[in-house]
Amino acid sequence: MKKTIHKIIREDNFLSLAGNLSIALFGISGFALLARSLQLDAFGQWVLFISSGSFIEMFRFGITNTGLIRYLSGADDTTRLQFIGSNVLIGLGATIGLSAIMIICNVFFHDAIARAGYGLFFTWYPLLAFINLPWNNALVVLQADRKFGKILFIKAINNGVFFFVILLNFFWLSMSLAQLIYAMLIINAATSLICVIAGWDGMKHIRKANAYTNKTLLHFGKYTTFTLIGTNLLRSADSLIISLSPMGVTAVALYSIPMKLTELQQIPLRSFVATAFPKMSKASIQGKVKEVKDLFYTYAGAMSYLFIFVSLFTFIFADFFVWILAGKQYLQNDGPAGMNAVNIVRVFSLYGLLLPIDRMTGIGLDSINKPGVNALKVFFMLFANIIGDIIAIYVFKSLVMVAVASILFTMLGIWIGMFFLNKELSLSYREIFSHGATFYKTIFQKVTRRQTPGMINV
Repeated sequence: MKKTIHKIIREDNFLSLAGNLSIALFGISGFALLARSLQLDAFGQWVLFISSGSFIEMFRFGITNTGLIRYLSGADDTTRLQFIGSNVLIGLGATIGLSAIMIICNVFFHDAIARAGYGLFFTWYPLLAFINLPWNNALVVLQADRKFGKILFIKAINNGVFFFVILLNFFWLSMSLAQLIYAMLIINAATSLICVIAGWDGMKHIRKANAYTNKTLLHFGKYTTFTLIGTNLLRSADSLIISLSPMGVTAVALYSIPMKLTELQQIPLRSFVATAFPKMSKASIQGKVKEVKDLFYTYAGAMSYLFIFVSLFTFIFADFFVWILAGKQYLQNDGPAGMNAVNIVRVFSLYGLLLPIDRMTGIGLDSINKPGVNALKVFFMLFANIIGDIIAIYVFKSLVMVAVASILFTMLGIWIGMFFLNKELSLSYREIFSHGATFYKTIFQKVTRRQTPGMINV
């Protein structure tokens, strides 16, 4: 029994889940402490800084990350180093370009940017972008190699140390927003230095980049960049539109509480997707269509069953989670902008039920080299989300309806994704749930030492 359990905890899925779970706990705990230690306006600026940074990083790394994972899955040793070098070269170029644009905008539109609450972001993110580039490059190479233990180590350093700073700030330091950003810069620099010394970032291979690998990554990346930006906008568009509406930064801060809680639902999703994509890509490159289908069914089904329990738990204990994360002041029935945080959490818990199949259709399209179709899927979802948010805010004047719009655009995404995947793989909704049940049955048999031959190993 001990040997079986030891084997399970060393598997990719477990390491990926453990990593995302620990990082999410640091993130959510830090978020809760900042919500309690900062004034509402300052907290809103912090939310905008973090969400805007996530959006820009989707663009920076979206150019190459997904393509790099796919092509490294089937590359020989020489080509592998060339792709890694191209990843570093393109990422550095994107960072220089984006940082230059932000600095110029901040110089000419400084007052307007500050009034909108983005002053800290435009001031400090260009520097952060260069500092965190090495460790972000390391993460994508390690994911392609499925070295999730090292990924856990990198994220634990970066997120764990910053959480410790937030903890000290909550009890003793009372740091300003600018001082918190200084701490973030220092921690990111230390994390990158470790990755450079360990040789995980791939910087030493930058000279091995060539026209072929550059062109290959950029061709794939022109679709995945839009996909990743669109995916991020699907999460951050709500905050962006709310911040630009008459509701303002205060409503952003309030709405961010239930949005942060939805990350509890997405911890296992990110973990499973991180292991699914390299496997599906490798099978696709090798022409193993049945294996691609089986992996899609198994991952989508396993996550769907898991999310039933996660969403039910979140729905039932929504008020408790809001209280733990942000305090009793957010439990009021009629907050600013008519917001009820608990009700929004419950809407997002229903939204979570749809995420596994939606995410796996996107992963499936990228793995079979259809990034353009996946980009089209995300475009329609983003368009539906923006329209839904505008109607919710300006017609219904309700933040709860903004959350409802998330359910509608995700249903649209599932339909589009399955429609196009079905043309390539001939999929069945029924097989998703039957394979998901088989996945948990196999785990039970492993734990009880009753192995069943022929089960696909995920």
